[in-house]
Amino acid sequence: MNYSTLKKGLAVSFVAVMGVTTLASAQTDSTSTSTSAKVFGGRGQYRTWSIGVNAGVLSPFLAIGGSNDFKNADVNLGYGISLKKQLGHAFGLEGNIFRGKVSGSNKDMPGGQQFGVTNFETQIGYAADIRGVVNVATVDFLRRENSVNFFVTVGYGLVAYAPKVTSVGGGVNDWKDHAGKDGNKTYVKEAYIPVGAGVKFKVSDRVAFNLGYTMHFIDSDNFDGVYAKGTTKDKFSYGYAGLEFSLGSKSKPNLDWVNPLAMMYDELKDPSLRREVEALKTRVSNVEKSVEDLKKDSDGDGVSDQFDKCPGTPAGTAVDGSGCPLPVATTVAPVNNNNLTGFETIQFEFNSSVLKTESYPTLDKLSSVLKESNGKALVKGYASSEGTAAYNLKLSKDRANSVKTYLVNSGVSASKVATKGLGEANPIASNDTEEGRIQNRRVETSRN
Repeated sequence: MNYSTLKKGLAVSFVAVMGVTTLASAQTDSTSTSTSAKVFGGRGQYRTWSIGVNAGVLSPFLAIGGSNDFKNADVNLGYGISLKKQLGHAFGLEGNIFRGKVSGSNKDMPGGQQFGVTNFETQIGYAADIRGVVNVATVDFLRRENSVNFFVTVGYGLVAYAPKVTSVGGGVNDWKDHAGKDGNKTYVKEAYIPVGAGVKFKVSDRVAFNLGYTMHFIDSDNFDGVYAKGTTKDKFSYGYAGLEFSLGSKSKPNLDWVNPLAMMYDELKDPSLRREVEALKTRVSNVEKSVEDLKKDSDGDGVSDQFDKCPGTPAGTAVDGSGCPLPVATTVAPVNNNNLTGFETIQFEFNSSVLKTESYPTLDKLSSVLKESNGKALVKGYASSEGTAAYNLKLSKDRANSVKTYLVNSGVSASKVATKGLGEANPIASNDTEEGRIQNRRVETSRN
């Protein structure tokens, strides 16, 4: 193959495809393509499989240099196919199979030879590998779908090859059909590591044009048929151009071209999203108004108007859970030996009816007074204003019952202790501050 002709052909192909890509990009700008794909919607909303074909130049030399058993490289044709699964916006797995021929000579060496050989030609029966493909950069970054992607690849594979070497005297040593330990195999088989990079151009929603370069590091020193340096390994490179075809439903975008940052930016500008946010704000406002209505307590008896069966109860009247006055008991301040005043209030944590250990001494004193007298106690529970009135009423009852349970367990007759929950009523401090709300989470005791 003429090297100059090959270079001209690749250059013409590149320019032609760049023109098509530019035209496709211009059309994308003027007619935006709608899609329902979302950034966090999962792979199911995208096309993720693609198949590709490629052809290019095989060489025993690498772009990064290194030692070689031959001075001059020939240009030979290679060709292959690929199958890729895109696992994310920036990463995919690709299987590759390719064939071709790699050859070189020592024509520019003194005497036209090195290590006793003049040239070699290695047939690649097949090379198969699996690679990770990483999209490392994009052009047109703020578009929902890009038109140019750069990528790098690395993987692991197996190559089957047969070198043919011509010695200085003209003798030819052909390994094909004489490979293997017993000389009865068609090809030598060795592992290799492919490392590459490339650029991908979007031609259409289904088709992409790829330009790439891959270096293959072989786990042996006999790819060119020469064991020259013992500890060195052979290698070869493949520069290629190819087409990649996306598989799957036409209604889905190709995940390989989706830019998640651009999609999020695009979604934030979506008018329908803004309308949905405004509607959500309205619904939240309605819920907040309903909550305030539930908390409204016109007569201040601790029972919200919605549940108050006896509205207009005079201030300070002890009521039951339905807002009606209790049939018995008013709180008095006794002045005899049965006096239950002067005890500290029992404090509780937020949204809790569990007694604190520091309240035990106060409760023990109250227990002693009740056991040594004929008096009875009214235990009144209260709550701060967080939450609904109905919930706080129940919480205040639970707090009063916690005190009664402690007293009964300490030996006080259950008949001597009555409980009452007053919810948010009769605060002793402002509910507008946390310090005030802490004081309002309490239980008070008085003679019944």
